[in-house]
Parts: sequence; C-alpha cells; structure tokens
Amino acid sequence: MISRLTVKTTGQGLYDFSNELNGIVMDAGIDQGLCTIMVQHTSASLVIQENADPSVQTDLVSWFNQLVPEGDSHYTHVQEGPDDMPAHIKSALTTTSLSIPVMDGKLALGVWQAIYLWEHRRIGSSRSMVVHISS
Repeated sequence: MISRLTVKTTGQGLYDFSNELNGIVMDAGIDQGLCTIMVQHTSASLVIQENADPSVQTDLVSWFNQLVPEGDSHYTHVQEGPDDMPAHIKSALTTTSLSIPVMDGKLALGVWQAIYLWEHRRIGSSRSMVVHISS
C-alpha cells in the first residue's frame, strides 16, 4: 500500500507526525510488516527522536544551527535565501527516508520515540511524504 502524508510547518523545528503515520499503518490492516516513509523535499528531513522532553528538540535545532550556520562565505547557492543552503546541508547530514517495522498492527517504536519531520527552513511550508507499507 502506498499513500501520501502532508505535514504543515511554521518554521525550523521538529514536527511529530507519529499518530498520523500510525493511522495509515492501522488502515493498511497488516499485523506485521514494514513502513517506509520518504520526504519529497531537499531542505527537510526525517528523524526518530525522544518524545518526552521537548528540550531535546530545541537542543538539536540549536546545535545544527551552530554546526551549519547561515551566511557562510563558501555557499554559492544563495538565491533562495540565507537559510536555504544550510537547510540542504542539514538534510544531507540527517536522512530523507526511514523504515520502521510494523508489529501487532502498529509502528514498533520505543516508549520514548516519535517520528519527526525536521523542517530546516525558517519559513513554514507544506511538506509532502510518500508512505509505503508492505507485509
């Protein structure tokens, strides 16, 4: 089964869409299998991260902004704004697809895990993803 999922963002940060993805898995009606998701953008990424303490997400965004700062004189891709090239680098350093096992009809995430779309741009956007569920 292949479906689409959209997450609306309002700027840099991690956006939890675990519940929406679990809904798609449940609708697939499989007990065991694999859920693969891919974001169709080059300035956003996907991560599995802690869902209990929001300071983890704040620290990740802050750390990545220090690691890949805006305004680096080495950037040549600057026509889409000062946050665009750093967003591409951040996406390349993380991942644009994830594969999560399905057990007992739901995603086999740990107690403290959630699936996040990581928006690397300062402006909001609608981020499209493709979900493939196989048994």
